[in-house]
Amino acid sequence: MNVYKFAVCVLLTACAPSKQQEEHLGIVSTPEVIGQFVDDYDNEFRVSAVLFEQLPQSRFHIVEWNEAERYFVARNDPKNPSDPGRWTRIDWMLLEGVSPYTWGFCMTAYRAASREEARATPPPNRATPRTGCNGFPFSRMRRAQ
Repeated sequence: MNVYKFAVCVLLTACAPSKQQEEHLGIVSTPEVIGQFVDDYDNEFRVSAVLFEQLPQSRFHIVEWNEAERYFVARNDPKNPSDPGRWTRIDWMLLEGVSPYTWGFCMTAYRAASREEARATPPPNRATPRTGCNGFPFSRMRRAQ
């Protein structure tokens, strides 16, 4: 193999998604929850298939999506100001009639000791979004301008 072909092969391999990324790619069929957002408290967020960020300093590494039940499980970044290295379950719901807000989320679990514990946390009550998140409202999200 000549040097040029080797370099192209290395570049293509380096740019290819990892197995973990492939598990996340294509499974998020709810594009409403992917992108840059502002909640009703003016906090800024960035959400991808593999990362939920509450800017500027909290990051949650998504390891599992459950779209049927509308939640994901994430590992808290070790540099987060609170509960670093713990596990979080974030449930979401699509919203209608509250424009510009299109969806809301609830940190159902945010300091679970394991992925399994976060996953097993009972879901919030989506029928009452104003109090269904552990007695608090879901955080409503709108697209960032």
